Amino acid sequence: MNRRKLLQSLPLAALLPTSAWPAALSDMAQAAQEGSMIFELRIYHALPGKLNDLVARFRDHTDALFAQHGMKSVAYWMPLDEPQKSNTFIYILQHPSREAAAANWKSFQADPAWISVKEKSEANGKLVEKIDSTFMELTDFSKKLS
Repeated sequence: MNRRKLLQSLPLAALLPTSAWPAALSDMAQAAQEGSMIFELRIYHALPGKLNDLVARFRDHTDALFAQHGMKSVAYWMPLDEPQKSNTFIYILQHPSREAAAANWKSFQADPAWISVKEKSEANGKLVEKIDSTFMELTDFSKKLS
C-alpha cells in the first residue's frame, strides 16, 4: 500500500496529535458533570438470516470505529424471546450533546474504514431492514452513568 492510500484509510483521530485527545475527553467529562450528556437508543431490525453477520460487524469493526469518532458505547443487547430474538440488535451510545452526536455520525459515515467494512459485510446483500433511533436524557432520579 502506498503512503497516500495509507493516510487516506486512517481515521481522523489517528492523525490528531495525542495532545488533542485529553481535550476531547475533558469535553465529555464536563458534559457528564453538567448533566448535558445524552444517550441514543438504537434498535436494528436485521433482514432474515442476517442477524449474526450484523452482530459480527459490530463486534469486529463498528464498536472500535464508534470510539474513534467520539461515540461511547454504553452496552449492546440481544432479545431473549421471539419474534425479536431472531432479527433484533439493540445498543445505546453516549454523546456529549445532540450536536456532537450529529457531528460524530457524519464523521463516522464518511470514514473510509467504515465504508469499506460496510461494503464487505454487505457483499451478499444488505444486513439491516430498518433502524430506530431515539435520543434520551437521564431523569433527575436516575443513577448517573459513567
